Formats: sequence, structure tokens, C-alpha cells
Amino acid sequence: MYPVFKIGSAALLSSSLLISNLAGAQQKLSPLPGAKESQLLANVDPYIGSGGHGHVFVGASVPFGAVQVGPTNIVKGWDWCSGYHYSDSVVVGFPQLHLSGTGIGDLGDVLIMPYTGAVRTEKGTQTNPTSGYGSHYSHDREIARPGYYAVQLDDYNIKVELTASERVGFHRYTFPKQGQSNIIIDLNEGIGWDAPVETFIKKVDDYTLEGYRYSKGWAADQRVWFTIKSSAPIKKFLVFDNNTAKEGTEVKAKQAKGVIVFEKSPGEVKLKVGISPVSSANALANITAEIPDWDFTKVVNAANAKWEKELSRIQISTKDAAARRVFYTAFYHSMIAPALFNDHNGAYRGTDKKEYSNPGFNNYSVFSLWDVYRSWAALNTIVHPEKVSDFVNTMLTIHKQQGKLPVWHLMGNETNCMVGYHAVPLIADAFLKGFKGFDANTAFEAMKTTSNRDEFGLKYVKELGYIPADKEYESVSKAMEYAIDDWCIAAVAKKLGKQEDYEYYKKRAGYYKNYFDSSIKFVRPRLSDGSFKTPYDPFNSVHEKGDFTEGNGWQYTWLVPQDVEGLIQLMGGDEAFTRKLDSLFTAKGDMGAEASSDISGLIGMYAHGNEPSHHVTYMYAFSGYQWKTAEKVRQVMKEFYFDQPEGLAGNEDCGAMSSWYIFSSIGFYPENPASGIYVIGSPLFDKSTMNVGNGKTFTVEAQNNSADNIYIQSITLNGKPYTKSYIKHSDLAKGGNMVIKMGNKPNLDFGKALADRPTNEL
Repeated sequence: MYPVFKIGSAALLSSSLLISNLAGAQQKLSPLPGAKESQLLANVDPYIGSGGHGHVFVGASVPFGAVQVGPTNIVKGWDWCSGYHYSDSVVVGFPQLHLSGTGIGDLGDVLIMPYTGAVRTEKGTQTNPTSGYGSHYSHDREIARPGYYAVQLDDYNIKVELTASERVGFHRYTFPKQGQSNIIIDLNEGIGWDAPVETFIKKVDDYTLEGYRYSKGWAADQRVWFTIKSSAPIKKFLVFDNNTAKEGTEVKAKQAKGVIVFEKSPGEVKLKVGISPVSSANALANITAEIPDWDFTKVVNAANAKWEKELSRIQISTKDAAARRVFYTAFYHSMIAPALFNDHNGAYRGTDKKEYSNPGFNNYSVFSLWDVYRSWAALNTIVHPEKVSDFVNTMLTIHKQQGKLPVWHLMGNETNCMVGYHAVPLIADAFLKGFKGFDANTAFEAMKTTSNRDEFGLKYVKELGYIPADKEYESVSKAMEYAIDDWCIAAVAKKLGKQEDYEYYKKRAGYYKNYFDSSIKFVRPRLSDGSFKTPYDPFNSVHEKGDFTEGNGWQYTWLVPQDVEGLIQLMGGDEAFTRKLDSLFTAKGDMGAEASSDISGLIGMYAHGNEPSHHVTYMYAFSGYQWKTAEKVRQVMKEFYFDQPEGLAGNEDCGAMSSWYIFSSIGFYPENPASGIYVIGSPLFDKSTMNVGNGKTFTVEAQNNSADNIYIQSITLNGKPYTKSYIKHSDLAKGGNMVIKMGNKPNLDFGKALADRPTNEL
């Protein structure tokens, strides 16, 4: 989640909502004529998560595309990390790049905004947007679909429509019949931390503009090139250094801006905006390859077809229309990132800022690894197996260019955000599941190199087996996350027959035990002399220069998905473990003011709004209490996922929040991110069918399913009785049919026997 902004004032939001409601009295926008959208795609509601702390992208894109073209408000705080928040009513433009669900703001590159009247080069203010080029808008005159976005700019009576291909944003503006019409390309504006360093824009001919934008922010050295093709001739083009007019039709400056001026209304103007990490020439080539003509509706339908194809990989049957909307919106959100980071010809710019020609795989960026390693990565091994090797090869190439695997990679930049080296579970999971599109030995060496650096407390892991709290902040969280990654390295070493490495990393995977204080049954920071830190309050959530990363002792005590059996032993056995886990969901205490945004979606101290808790509801199955997993999973789905703008408990985090729901609503979840085992929970839908590749499907059918009948009574797998409380990926990948009989009372024997429980044995 990683918040960096303060929340905007309540008065400002109330004012925004009032303006929005007043504007809503005007005529609503009509759907795009000729647009073809299936019933499946109609279930997607991009507004889910655009309110509250969801931070999702709203606009037009295609699955995993490089371009996310959509509206941007005036950023007023943390909840505008994507540039857009549902509470707002002022839009200042339509950039080509956005993040979705992150806890830090960046991108917002190549902002374009149509407006009327005198030329203005500032965005305006929240209370007076037309003091610049900004405008009021309302949700009643706004349409948000995955491949199409439209809004009426109320202050200018301009209709804006957006769609996209993989690397091209396609804009269509309908201006009023009278008056001067303008389009600004503002290379100064960005989102959140983003700030320009050097920008350039140039008129090439009467139909073409080109330029670049170098910026710094969360991505320390971001570089994007663009080319813009206009359907209307550009006879008058003004350039500015910030707000100072310059001679000619090109300008290089820190804050370059260009304004297309139509002294008489042009009626309709269409812009194709190609972006590239390499050059303006490549951006133009992307336009030529992906959107060669000017048929806007055709491009919308192509985007819709791409979303339909991806969404159809999972088919669900349910009488609950709201749950259907939540599911397919979650599936949609899981496919916005990572984003393509190469041109149509395969070229891209590496972490080392060198240009690389086609490497033989699609290169990606925007890897929120601390979040997505937990379940998003495993989901893609099932529903997008053709993309897994591209993701892995991208990470191995990043390792070659920067000397370590990515931590949180953003537009060719290492942000080092959050803790752990969580490219490891993603790569390990792919290798252990048998994916062949990358070199296993190269991958293993990349894992070893990354895990044996001296940064971020790793020096102490190697020397002491723990990270002293008086030497390194967030020491407990770092070490707990490292232990998960080290389990994954051990598993890969074992499969490769590297016995010495296997023994070493298996030992490191157990270092979480060095933090366990048996006298209080919590993990606890340790000091350089080996003693536990005193005083210590497991409720305390302060993580800025503290002991935990976005969490507290209550939450991090359970961050052992790689060795739940070991944690059960530390707790004193099945019954003691289960009682302690029960107490997590009822504990009440003061976490401090900082916890209000970081630690959200609370059931006791369980925090579903942040990823370190996501596996915890499934831990009951390891102690023989699968029915308790069923109770808690259903509670989380009911309370924290719903079809409203505030329908997410916390930051979406590039698909992490959504992937939990996708798995859990189908009926199982990858407790350990790389073990290939999915723990069974409580299926929400009557029937779910997953396309698992190679023409095969796997179906989960829940009989007698209802809001009351949440407990598993019995299971058959391919017609045969199945008593285990988990299923292996290898069985799922074969295709088949799992039938689960549900009831309103627990079957206490289901999953109780040791032989029927999930395991993390290496």
C-alpha cells in the first residue's frame, strides 16, 4: 500500500460531490453507437475500487497493454495515486499512462486536454478550473468501460472519448459548433511524485507532433517518447516553456507545453498518440502497426474483443448479479498490470538505459512484486500460461542489467519499494510447475545472487540468522519475507539436484523462528546482542523506521506460508495454534493513527486491506480445521468485496487484492506461493470453469450452495471421493471436475486427518 500523500480535506470532497450532483442534472451520455460488448464484458464495472482507498485506474486499455489512457483529476492526496478518485468532479486532462491500485503515485505522462476560449497553459484550480484548462464533469455524463471511456466536459460542452490498442491511445473530441477550440499537450503535469526533468515537443508537419518526456519520481529516471497524429490539420501550433510563449513550433524545456489552436470550431478531432520507451520514430511505427486508420469504433470493438477473450478464460454461474460484477471486475483489474514495455518491433530500453532490439520475448514493467507474488502470479500460471515465460524472462533480463532481480520495477526503473526479493517466488513457481520457456540454471543463479547481497539487512541474515532491530529498520518484516523467498530457492535447488544449496536455503527458510518469542507466542524484534527488544507491543503498527512494514506483531506472526507446520509446533500443536489463530480475528488494540490507511479491512487484527494477511484465513486447514477457513473466507468476501466505488478494502495493488477474490470465490487459494498446492476454502459460485490451457478446463461445482451453506460436506474429483483439503496444481492443470457438496453445518471430519491436510514439506 505504501502511502505517501495526506488525504484531501472533507470540505473539498463535499464540494466536489455537490458540483458533481448539480452537473448530473444535465443529459446523460449515450453509449457509443456501433460498439459491440458481450454480456460477459458488461459485468465489468471499472468504478469498483475507484473510491475509498482502492486507487484503481479508470480509463481505456487492453489487457496488459503499455497504454492506460484516461482522466486525471487535480491530485489532492494519497487517494489520487492513479490520478482519479470517484469523489472528484474536476478533470484536468487525459494522460497516456496510469498506475492501478498502487500506494504511490507516478506516471500521468503526455497529458492532453481539449478546451475552448482563450489559450491557457495552467490546469486551473479545484474551485475555479476554468482559470486554466480544467473542467467540471459529472458521473452522469461519464462512461467507463474497459476498452472505452467517455466524458462530457461541462464547462466547455466538449465530448471526450478514449480507446486504446497495446501502445497507442486513441482520442476523439467533439467540440461545440461555435468559438475557438484548443488542445493542450502538457508535458509538465504528472501524478504523485512524478516531476519533469527534460521535455520536448515539436510540430513535424500539419498532422504530426512528436516529443519526449524525461521525469523523476517513484521511477527515478523515466523516459517516454511519443508521436501524435491528428485527423485535422494543425495550422496553428503554439509552444511554451511552462507558461512563457516561445518562438517557432518546437521547444525543449523542463516544462514544455504545446497548444493546437483551431480559431474556428473543427467539430470532431481525433488524435492517435503512440508511446515508446525507445524513440518517437518507434512511437510512430506503433501507430502505423496498431491503428493504421481512423475508425474509432473499430478500435473500441477490437479492445472489447481482447477483453472478452481474456475474461472468458473463467466462466462462473451464480444467481447473484452483484457477485458476478465483483468477480469479472476483479478479473479485469488483474490484467491491467504488468504493462508491456516494448515497441511493436520488440525494442525496449533496459534498466541500464541501453536500447535493446527484439529479445525474443515480450518485455514488461510495473511489477508490484511485494503484493502480487502471493496469489496473482499463481493465478497466471493457470489462466495465462502463455505469458508466464515472458514475465520470467523479463525479470531475468532485469537481473542481468542491474545485478539483481527486480524488487518493484516501474518503467525500466528499480524503485526498491517494500521488502523481500519477491521475483523469486514467481520464478520458482513457474519452474516448479514445469514451465520451459526460460533457462532454469540462469534463473537459479539470479536467485542466489539476489539473496546474497548485503543490502536491506541481508548481511545480517547471512551472519546472524536474523536482522537486528538496532541495525536495520523494519527488521522483522524483512527477515520474515526473506524466509519465504529462501524456501522457494531451496525448492528449486532440490529439483535441480543442488544438494548443498538446498540445505543452505532450507535452513534460511526457517530463520523466521529466530523471531518467535515462545513466552508470548508472537514474533518480536531482536537486538544485536540476541535479546528481544523491550518494550514490545504486538499491536503497535508504526513501521516508518520501525520494526514492521505496514503491519504489526499480530499480523506478521502469521507470515509463514512456507512452513505453517513449523508455526503450529511453535504455538504448541494443532489446538493451541487454532486458538491463537482464532484470537487474531477477535483481538482489539490501539495500532496508532498511522494504521488508518495501511492496515484496513479489519476483522480483529486480521487486515485484509493489505497483502501480508491474505493467506491467513487458509491456515486453519493445516491444523485440521478446514471449516474455520470456510467461515473466514466467506466473511471476507462478503464484507470487503462489493460492487460500489468503495468496494475494495484497501489498495488494489496491481491485481493483488483482486487475485485473492478470484481464487477464493472459485474455492481455493495458493497458501504457499510456490508449493503448487491450493488450499480449499468455500466456493462462492454454483459453478466455475477455468480454461487451464491446452484445450482443457477445470470445473468447480458447488451443490446446495447458498449464503448459509458455506461448509464443505464432501468432495468428488472426476467422479471419485476426494477427502483432502487441498488440490495440487498438477491435478488442476490436467483438467477435470470437482463437485463440492455444501451445507449449513461443518463436517468436522473433512480435512481433519493428517494425510488429508496440505503440506509444505520440501
